[in-house]
Amino acid sequence: MRKPQPIDYAAVFQALPGMVALLTPELVYVDVNDDFAQLAGRSREQLLGRYIFDVFPENPNDPAAAGMRETRESMLRVVATGERDTMAVLRYDIEDAQRPGHWQEHFWSPVNAPVLGPDGKVVLVVHRVEEVTQLLRARGSLADSDRASVLEAELYTRARELQEVNERLRRAHAHEREVALALQTAMMPTPRHLGPHQAAVRYRPAIGDLNVCGDWYDLVDLPGDRMAVAVGDVVGHGLAAACAMGQLHSALSAATRVAEGPAQALEALDMYACSVDGAESATVATTFIDWGGHSITYSCAGHPPPAVLHPDGTVSFLDQATDPPIDARPGRVARPQARVPFAQGDTLVLYTDGLIERRSEDIDTSLGRLADCLARHRRTAPEDLADALLADLLPATGNTDDTALVVVSL
Repeated sequence: MRKPQPIDYAAVFQALPGMVALLTPELVYVDVNDDFAQLAGRSREQLLGRYIFDVFPENPNDPAAAGMRETRESMLRVVATGERDTMAVLRYDIEDAQRPGHWQEHFWSPVNAPVLGPDGKVVLVVHRVEEVTQLLRARGSLADSDRASVLEAELYTRARELQEVNERLRRAHAHEREVALALQTAMMPTPRHLGPHQAAVRYRPAIGDLNVCGDWYDLVDLPGDRMAVAVGDVVGHGLAAACAMGQLHSALSAATRVAEGPAQALEALDMYACSVDGAESATVATTFIDWGGHSITYSCAGHPPPAVLHPDGTVSFLDQATDPPIDARPGRVARPQARVPFAQGDTLVLYTDGLIERRSEDIDTSLGRLADCLARHRRTAPEDLADALLADLLPATGNTDDTALVVVSL
């Protein structure tokens, strides 16, 4: 088979049909394709290295002009969120480079998209534009010029209205995310003094609006030199998931204080979840640590198994007491639990699926990657180990699902 030739991506960029430009996060041109320079009426020398709106200012003869503001806000949203932003059709007049002070009316359909660096931050903004001036005018070409002008104005007005609706929706989604994250933060406990033991906790929200605020953790002091540690994951996202999370978190925390063991605590949570909207199919892993007896009793409801890291680098997964998720069965069924011993120097790790799962992998591969990471950092204290797990296991471009993590030295 003939070996494929390397692709000249610079040549591909220049050959792209339509207007395409690359800008820095500060909105300075670093490259444009041939169509962009030609249709914009500017040479590459007039564009490269310059701030976009120094080259293309707003039309001073149009008091209602807002094309520059809308384009700038769209690009800055891309830089801030790392997500593509498709704009409504907008009017943005271009000053004739050969005749300063003469402005030509234009309508555009822009799309702004991010290029992410290895650290997940935006390093370039792709600005792709389709000029639709002639298309809009052609829509009114069968009537007289007055009707064409009315149609053009109507389309422009509707496009502006759509853009305003999109901006209001973005603000509403951003506010919901802020409220959900505030609720999430308020519900997460801070580890208290554990005697000779140490604990580290982490929560990382997803990078986008989706899949955030459903994960949680809990640490509960129990009578008789014991402690309970749990993590959970609610299906859904946003404020609704945060509300369901808060109710399940509180219910399990209360049940843990009176239950004989983790299985009984999860059975109580099953009964409570029947009355909580959004609690269906939530997953939980809960452990009872007996410091004096050097043992861990655990039960998992549809959740990835906790891991015990031993000083020699071997990893044991607590996977012998796994059952379906919360409120997943119609009747009351006793949940299983198992008990394992631990030795001084072991480390218990509980986590949610955002830490390990990838769409293209099966669960065994994901757990194997976690075990390898734990083995590499086996001599690390809980705080540093928690940071190492997040750094090594979460995608460099940012996690697409939120992640909760608890690390306890035994």
